[in-house]
Amino acid sequence: MKNNEIHNLLNKLSVKDKIYQLIQLSGQFYQQDDELVTGPQQKLGIAAEAIKNAGSVLNIRGAQELINLQKRNLENSEHAIPMLFMADIINGYETIFPIPLGLGATWNPGLVKEAAAVSAHEAAVSGMHITFSPMVDLVRDPRWGRVMESTGEDSFLNGVFAQAFVEGYQGDMNPDKTIVACVKHFAGYGAPEGGREYNTVDMSERTFREYYLPAYKAALDAGAKMMMTSFNTVDGIPATANEWLNRSVLRDEWKFDGLLISDYAAVKELVDHGVAQDDKEAAALALKAGVDIDMMTSVYANNLESLVAEDEELSALLDEAVLRVLKLKNELGLFENPFRGADAEAEKRVVFSDEHRALAKQVAQESLVLLKNQNELLPLGDSVGKIALIGPYADTKSLSGMWSFSSRKEETTTLKEAFLEVFPEDELFVSSGCPMIEADFLKDSFGSYHAAESTQFDEKKELAEALAYAQEANVVVMAVGEHYLQSGEGGSRAKLTLPEVQQKLIQAIKELGKPIVGVVFSGRPLDLRIELQQFDALIEAWYPGTEGARAIVDTLTGKVNPSGRLSMSFPYEVGQVPVHYNEFSTGRPYEGSGHSKRFTSRYIDAPNKPLFPFGYGLSYADFEYSDLQLSGTQLTAESSITVSITVKNVGKYTGKETVQLYIRDLVGSVVRPVKELKGLKQVSIMTGEATTVSFELSEEMLRFHRADMLYASELGEFQVMVGRNSENLLTGSFTLAAKVES
Repeated sequence: MKNNEIHNLLNKLSVKDKIYQLIQLSGQFYQQDDELVTGPQQKLGIAAEAIKNAGSVLNIRGAQELINLQKRNLENSEHAIPMLFMADIINGYETIFPIPLGLGATWNPGLVKEAAAVSAHEAAVSGMHITFSPMVDLVRDPRWGRVMESTGEDSFLNGVFAQAFVEGYQGDMNPDKTIVACVKHFAGYGAPEGGREYNTVDMSERTFREYYLPAYKAALDAGAKMMMTSFNTVDGIPATANEWLNRSVLRDEWKFDGLLISDYAAVKELVDHGVAQDDKEAAALALKAGVDIDMMTSVYANNLESLVAEDEELSALLDEAVLRVLKLKNELGLFENPFRGADAEAEKRVVFSDEHRALAKQVAQESLVLLKNQNELLPLGDSVGKIALIGPYADTKSLSGMWSFSSRKEETTTLKEAFLEVFPEDELFVSSGCPMIEADFLKDSFGSYHAAESTQFDEKKELAEALAYAQEANVVVMAVGEHYLQSGEGGSRAKLTLPEVQQKLIQAIKELGKPIVGVVFSGRPLDLRIELQQFDALIEAWYPGTEGARAIVDTLTGKVNPSGRLSMSFPYEVGQVPVHYNEFSTGRPYEGSGHSKRFTSRYIDAPNKPLFPFGYGLSYADFEYSDLQLSGTQLTAESSITVSITVKNVGKYTGKETVQLYIRDLVGSVVRPVKELKGLKQVSIMTGEATTVSFELSEEMLRFHRADMLYASELGEFQVMVGRNSENLLTGSFTLAAKVES
């Protein structure tokens, strides 16, 4: 359709027709069984006519199913307006990649872009139009369950990945291969007080703009066409009712003209927040704030008609919202081809293809982070002999995380299966040793999951078997971690340790005196202090997805050299949280203060530093950094400085190193962080060889929100730091000047 035709269509719509376009309902409303339809309808309190004409649907999957639904919709629609189909496609459609926190650990945005493109291709041929991804929320508190959906604690790195996700999903908007990215959650959702899901967020505007907003902006600059509001407050006002956030910042400052959708039931929750007296007021607040689509409530459906009749301003805002919906449908080509890329035959060829699984394996390999390798226990050589694979993750297909709703779980390779592809069956002993988690936890926390997860488990028998196998083995590989339902939405935790039943198993195995390799599965950074002492080698595997088990075995055996780096600090203990690398300078720093140790910024019962810092990760190779060089010592707005460093592989294996560039502004009109990531480069270096890695420094990299709130740089002295993680760095100095002085 041409632009004027879209406006003509809008003018033909009745107020009710317009409101229908702003309603999103879940797939359960569109099942053919009348009971399945009636139940949700009564629970939501929404009219059948609104269901029949809703403008978008979430979480129905399958090309033919969506083709059929679209056909029924068009037959029922007086104006033949196609539906939008949206879904939670977080780390893969059916081919599942590592969780986003694992994707962040690759430090490889190009690879993540490829993974997003595969997810989009599978979703597009299956009939989907939009994914609720990427989640670009900056996170510094691992107690929050949705840490797993983020790429970490750094705004620069999150921005790089935000761009990669959007470009991967949307590509050139080829209808057969791409989908629209919906960026979430706008804004600040990753900073809830106490790390507790749905809780209040409260911070200064400077912190908000400096650290939390940039990744959203990066996603929009990459072309993202949709944004989702967050559940939290921003300056005391829920995001879904926040005009300053959604109109002043998103629309006016950033010039975003795409769709803004609420998160699930967030419009109705304005009443629970206490900013709306009832649903009618909630509808008015959300529409005024610029929310175009009401996800899974009846608030817009039941209240907008009377509101626009009472208020001409709301009538105009209704038209604005509907126009944005129609424009996106038009941009997707749905008026010409309402089925877009949906193709049941292509779906069979494309989804879960060998090519896609191969990429999933590569991504999983690059997401694994080697945290410890005492006495070079890894990689396991051909002469390793008998291996005991022990732990609740030894033979499970639950490797994809909470949000992988459409994964082919039955076709996910288990660790046991992956080991047997490499090692003789008579040299591998496998035992769970203990349940994944205490049964009461599942019963109390997850209700209906209890029946599915709670099988008869003889703990004494399993422990005895595990101990016998470990005693006979030359090396023990322990596959342990969080239950996959301990992280994700609603998975906030006050304790960050492994389940107690697993801790007991590890201790029992440790007492045998065998060398132990720990492989930890989790959706967040954990407190691994105890395990770090118990394991001789330790790999963080996250939830690695469809091909994760094979990736782990390839890494354990040295077929692949681990290259993952942490995009989020691992706390020494939960009492440090939030802990992150780019903390502010203080008046009494623990290191370098003139005051006695007692009266500096520190804990008296724990170190200040995390267990593993941001950017950390080991390799089977050993890299040495030397000869940090700056092409000059004065930088201006018109010039640049080249920073170079020599990296040499002095180890026995070829490896890939992630070289990291940090900057510190020594004096500013507001307190500046002790360091900030400003660049990264990955290089593959053969054993015995050296390479020079270079970065270009520009004035733009030094900008921040100054005391006057202008986003600009300030003249003065800076440090530049280059190294392998945020703690191990070589340092140089330069000056930002108005002009280069001779």
